Amino acid sequence: MTSNDIPGIKLPQLFIQSPALCKMPWLLITGGRAPAAAWLQELPPVAKLFAADHGLDTCHAQNIRPDYILGDGDSAAPAIWEWGKSLGVPVEEFPAAKDLTDTQLALAKMKNAPAILITGAFGGRFDHLYSLMFSCAHHKVPCIISDEQETIAFVKKDEELTFHFNIHPQAISLLPFTAACTGVTINNVRWPLTNATLTQTFPNAISNELLPNQSKLTVNIKQGILGIYCHWH
Repeated sequence: MTSNDIPGIKLPQLFIQSPALCKMPWLLITGGRAPAAAWLQELPPVAKLFAADHGLDTCHAQNIRPDYILGDGDSAAPAIWEWGKSLGVPVEEFPAAKDLTDTQLALAKMKNAPAILITGAFGGRFDHLYSLMFSCAHHKVPCIISDEQETIAFVKKDEELTFHFNIHPQAISLLPFTAACTGVTINNVRWPLTNATLTQTFPNAISNELLPNQSKLTVNIKQGILGIYCHWH
């Protein structure tokens, strides 16, 4: 197997390797902090691109034509929403008074994706990010949330993720998305773990550091759903 055959998702700052991931994910641009234009332009090709509400503003600013637009239109600029309708792609509008966020509705529409990459998620309202993280953690489709500053990937029962960094991260944190994660192992960091148990009630595996001479780390667990959060300046 050549390096080009290794399953995973390539981002400008790192490559996330896992048999559960694919090189041509579906991309969802949503309504938090817009990713940097250079970062978005450096993403490899994706199979499909969805825009959720204010994410359409990012598409317009970067001259990107989405394959599918959805949302309630309450955060996208009105002129941009009309621009989206003029593109000739499917547009699904929802009422503002609803139980799910626009991003959750988009994830449901993307249930047949091989993997989902989400950007434009950070830097906005915390409650929306909280909802998105847990929705992604428990989604049947593997999800990664990322921009040039932050990335969250998820590892589940008996799975392993390997991170190959092009840019050294400032911090790496492990975030349990189930009550407990057992058998947690992480290497090549200042505070390694072997067969550890992490809990939501005492999240203490925060702000670890990749060793200065390393560009790779591996995380695996035996039970639970664990988020691996990476931060760059």
